[in-house]
Amino acid sequence: MSRSARAFWLTGPHQGELRVEELPEPGPDEVLLHGGFSGISRGTEGLVWRGGVPEELAARMRVPFQGGDFPWPVKYGYARVGHLGSSRKWGFALAPHQEALVLPRAAVTVLPAGVPPERAVLAANLETALNAVWDARPGPGDRVAVVGAGVVGGLVGWLMGRIPGTTVTLVDPADRTGLAEAFGLRWCEPGLARGDQDLVVHASGTSEGLATALSLAGEEALVLELSWYGTAPVQAPLGAAFHPRRLTLKSSQVGQLPPHRRPRWDHARRMQVVLELLRQDELDVLIDAESPFEELPELLGALPGEFCHRLIF
Repeated sequence: MSRSARAFWLTGPHQGELRVEELPEPGPDEVLLHGGFSGISRGTEGLVWRGGVPEELAARMRVPFQGGDFPWPVKYGYARVGHLGSSRKWGFALAPHQEALVLPRAAVTVLPAGVPPERAVLAANLETALNAVWDARPGPGDRVAVVGAGVVGGLVGWLMGRIPGTTVTLVDPADRTGLAEAFGLRWCEPGLARGDQDLVVHASGTSEGLATALSLAGEEALVLELSWYGTAPVQAPLGAAFHPRRLTLKSSQVGQLPPHRRPRWDHARRMQVVLELLRQDELDVLIDAESPFEELPELLGALPGEFCHRLIF
């Protein structure tokens, strides 16, 4: 094995480069994660690429094994799948886009048998979606609208759509017919969405999407906010029917488990469940573009695809 590896570093707004880093010899409680794949999360990583992390939240927004500090230069990423040392096993880690890394064994989760490593790049996004479902607490028979059908919104819809009797509608101005059909859900444009929803999840990352989400919520319904806007200003129309309908606007963030789960769950148990869920073949619809890792610096201005972009090492 080589003792060095190339890593992707952001150096400015939508600017980056590959840097060679020396790797230490793995210790007794460490493992070499190398080769394989990495996934790009368009929402959060796009915000980081733009330099949109608020200074006061820089410490909280750090990811495991991040290099540098916001805004840049910074080595960022959290969907790394690779071989474990010289074994035939595959592992997932919340780690940056880098050819090889020496990580603590406890930071790497071995993929269960039957989970394709190519699909496992969705693990971090699915972890966010699972946490959101726990925060939202949907029930059988609920009418649910998911506003913003990107990767995270799509995964939330997929999870909630598996609850018996639940009707889930993806609401997005872009055509999401293929995604909806793959997941057994409905899709419609914002202006055609039905109101009086029992639960609304917002994941579009826009003020317009938030306004749509609030408009679709029924009497005393919950609107769960999954979008993270960074330094961008957000307009939330809290006039009109927000108070008369006694709506609840609630945030969800994957960094912490919901309070009602914490006595029994930890992050490791949550990740194990996520990886088991990734056995489902229909999830491949959310990976719609891939590129060799070395092309990443040239892709920053116009990343191909609409959903998860997979890097190949």
